[in-house]
Amino acid sequence: MKLATAALLLGFVMVAAGEEEEENDPCVYDNLPFEDTGLCKGLDVFYPEVGNVACMFIPDCNNFRHKIAYWMEPIVKFPRALEGATYTLMMVDPDAPSRSEPTKRYWRHWLVTDIKGNDIKKGNIQGQVLTCE
Repeated sequence: MKLATAALLLGFVMVAAGEEEEENDPCVYDNLPFEDTGLCKGLDVFYPEVGNVACMFIPDCNNFRHKIAYWMEPIVKFPRALEGATYTLMMVDPDAPSRSEPTKRYWRHWLVTDIKGNDIKKGNIQGQVLTCE
């Protein structure tokens, strides 16, 4: 069986807001710049409070950028996955806290290896989990 590995990069901008945010701030969902979307195209990343944020910045509203640090891992689906392939899911922040000052770049939030293609298609992320805990 041919082993295929795909690294899925999710860049979350996790910048603390300067002011206290209210719970019902209007949310503006911004897409990642086109040049950054190659590795997340076709991917679904779902957080219950925010929705599908694949290839998007976490909205700067309702204190989501702070809350995301405490939520459980998102539901991740890759409908284009090949059933006989094996995948690696890597959730990182490649330029934290910002592009202009990436002092904590390449922060790894979640790494799962050996995910079967038919599992990642369904959002069933099972494999070898490596976390920073």
